[in-house]
Amino acid sequence: MVDFALLHRPALADAKSGSFGATPTDRRITLAALPEGHVLHVLAARGSGDLTDLIPRIGDGTPHAVRPYGPGQWFVIGDAALSAAEIFGKTPLLDGRASISDQGHGRVRIGISGPAVEAVLAKGTAVDLALSNFPVGHSAMTLIGHISALISRTGAENFELLVLRGFAGNLWDELIQMSLEFGVDAHTGK
Repeated sequence: MVDFALLHRPALADAKSGSFGATPTDRRITLAALPEGHVLHVLAARGSGDLTDLIPRIGDGTPHAVRPYGPGQWFVIGDAALSAAEIFGKTPLLDGRASISDQGHGRVRIGISGPAVEAVLAKGTAVDLALSNFPVGHSAMTLIGHISALISRTGAENFELLVLRGFAGNLWDELIQMSLEFGVDAHTGK
């Protein structure tokens, strides 16, 4: 068998980066490729009861690291990459009431922020993102255009989008297009 090294290449490494659209305004949007750290999918066991207080045990303690995904499902997200041993070491913390699946290789986080962020995202989703209806810490699985994404509010004017890796480039381009009327600064970190 031939040995070869797998090289990690960020999903948005070749995405457009720079300033686009309207001249600088007070409603400008910032788009950022976030670190491809860890994304752990937690699945509750049948009959496991309420796990609301249990799931944060496997997070890194940062605000909004735990994101509800569906009934009995959560994503636990962080900036640091975790080894397989570190991920499996978290399993006992769930007391046999849930299992963990590493999704970091297949999901990408995109940050979008600015005073007009709700108006931009409203162009692509039917979710009511008004702060009064979608408070900080809230998450929802939705479509943005034709792309499925988990949208999470991380601040009054800040959202994170979690998307399948193969769709990250398309979503990035769509977000730039949706932001042009306000102007957008897009940063891929390259």
